[in-house]
Amino acid sequence: VFRTDLRLRPDASVTPVCISMAAAEAYYEAQGRTWERAAYIKARAAAGDIAAGERFLKALTPFVWRRHLDFTAIQDAHDMRLRIRDHRGLHGPIQIEGHNMKLGAGGIREIEFFTQTRQLIAGGRDPDLRDRTTVGGLAALAAKGWVPGTVTEELTSLYRAHREIEHRLQMVLDAQTHQMPTSAEGVARIAHMCGEGDVARFRADLLARLERTDGLAEGFFAPGQAEEGPELSETAQGIVEGWRNYPALRSERAVQIFKRLRPTLLKALHKAANPDEALLALDGFLAGLPAGVQLFALFEANPVLIDLIVDIAGTTPALALYLSRNAAVLDAVIGGSFWAPWPGVASLRGDLTARLAEVPDYERKLDAARRWMKEWHFRIGVHHLRGLVDAFEAAKSYADLADAVVSALWPVVLAEFTRRHGPAPGRGAVVLGMGSLGAGRLNAGSDLDLIVIYDAQGAEGSEGPKPLATRPYFARLTQAMVTALTAQMPEGRLYEVDMRLRPSGRQGPVATSIESFRSYQMDEAWTWEHLALTRARVLAGDAALAAEVEAVRREVLAAKAGGAQVVQDVADMRARLQAAKPPSGSWEAKNGAGRLMDIELLAQTAALRGADPARQVERQLRAGVKGGFLSVSDETVLLDAYRLLWRLQAGSRLLTDRMLEMDKLGEGGRAFLVRETGTGDAADLSARLETVVEAAARVIAARLRGEEGDAA
Repeated sequence: VFRTDLRLRPDASVTPVCISMAAAEAYYEAQGRTWERAAYIKARAAAGDIAAGERFLKALTPFVWRRHLDFTAIQDAHDMRLRIRDHRGLHGPIQIEGHNMKLGAGGIREIEFFTQTRQLIAGGRDPDLRDRTTVGGLAALAAKGWVPGTVTEELTSLYRAHREIEHRLQMVLDAQTHQMPTSAEGVARIAHMCGEGDVARFRADLLARLERTDGLAEGFFAPGQAEEGPELSETAQGIVEGWRNYPALRSERAVQIFKRLRPTLLKALHKAANPDEALLALDGFLAGLPAGVQLFALFEANPVLIDLIVDIAGTTPALALYLSRNAAVLDAVIGGSFWAPWPGVASLRGDLTARLAEVPDYERKLDAARRWMKEWHFRIGVHHLRGLVDAFEAAKSYADLADAVVSALWPVVLAEFTRRHGPAPGRGAVVLGMGSLGAGRLNAGSDLDLIVIYDAQGAEGSEGPKPLATRPYFARLTQAMVTALTAQMPEGRLYEVDMRLRPSGRQGPVATSIESFRSYQMDEAWTWEHLALTRARVLAGDAALAAEVEAVRREVLAAKAGGAQVVQDVADMRARLQAAKPPSGSWEAKNGAGRLMDIELLAQTAALRGADPARQVERQLRAGVKGGFLSVSDETVLLDAYRLLWRLQAGSRLLTDRMLEMDKLGEGGRAFLVRETGTGDAADLSARLETVVEAAARVIAARLRGEEGDAA
């Protein structure tokens, strides 16, 4: 009844017509090729044990749909096109007589390859693109911005027109054929079967459709040869020649892609403000790449990324190093939303929660969270580098991101822990963000200061497969959360976590009951712990318990408010901090008199002294003015210093993971810091920094001595 083709089975030349699912899975895992991935886009369980067939197709999902954007599929599909033409002898200009409407230039297969290749590139990240039909696939690609709508409409029309002719060809002899007749009479017959009485017009229209299809396909698969790159100095040539020895260029495939890419890359370097400096930075980036095929294919398909890479490499070695270790984050740049405004913490939390809900097992959820976080983290850095956001907007974004990760991951960790040990006793627990996280302002490399507080409501333990007593339950739950954030996995880690701000520090339990927390803060905590409490903020957990913890925070601040003793304790603490952590150099932003930690210390003192719940420095200083601890001029001096220092610190953390040394920064890095701080040049920044730090130090010292008036 139907002509049957079994050649799409695994390794068809040597395998029996029916093989086991296990053998098929093993084949695809070890040897599967891109054209086989494309074939499975259309696959469905059609007969027999449908449920078993669907399980098999589900098992092949990771093979067909790669989790990262897979631009290597473009070259693979192009190679397949050329092999088909070689095998069938389908070369030369398009001619109507004898043209193969399926496999020839501009034929049906070209449109299918065009569609399926794009589906393979992005369908791993977006299930909406996994349509089995060619027309449906084109529509989905257009809806998600992967193909222009006009191109989709044109290809859909061409595809349907080609299929109509294919049907007429097969009606002539009632046989499967895709070849146009070789005689003028035969072509005329097909024209008449298509309802076209003017054979000349039919031929012209068909030729135009074939040539247009061929042009669209060639433009995608073989967009033209790159121009020769600029001439290089002897030193630069030596660096470039050394690239062939890097791990990223171990495979022949990577070498071939990079060979095509190199002229474009060198031209981008040549346009940089300091080409030699940019070349050295790019050299470091390439040296750090563990593999190159996927990334180089991404660059080849999206040349605009090359300018971004050169910009990053030439300006911020720290971000370039991050990128070399997490190259998959570049997938996010291709998405249309990468350059959109920041969505906010609620949107981020919802997005990550939805992503995690799609992943079936716990370990994969943790890896999915890492991929998601790294893409957003990279986006913040690029936006900051490009001047789309300033240091304070970037700081808020980094804090939003951490907030979203903690709040979305906590229920995942809790669910996994519950599966083993039963539901949490009582009202469960909440996670508090402390320090800069609590204040909602982080830098690119910040760790997370966390505390876990629980309320068992008198329950002695959990009820589950492996029940635990209350204290060990919450201690181990806390450790599970810390592990979820810090564990090194295939996608790296999320954050480093610091829990030293919990009651009794390292000597105290990792999770604290609400009763113990209140009692400790009221009766045992040191002044520095009360200062830390001024910035505490609940990130995740039971809503009622969160409200109670916030009430306890305010209760403690009110109870510990006061003047002389708090100020004296802070003065003593400041002296110890300055002795233990002096400035590391003239460009130090954090440690030392009049610098960030010093200003934050005074701001927290102002909040505690006035029992004000404010968490951010600006509001805490305003509370100090309201309470008479600071004058308006004090506030102005401190804010001027704080804002300049924060911009300097945020910028330097983006540029380098080491101590900032201005003379060792490249021109791009220095220009970025000057722009970020609103100064004229490095000398102007240095002078301005010295002025504001000295003024802030005088104010802080005077206020902690109990002096009144204008100390600036």
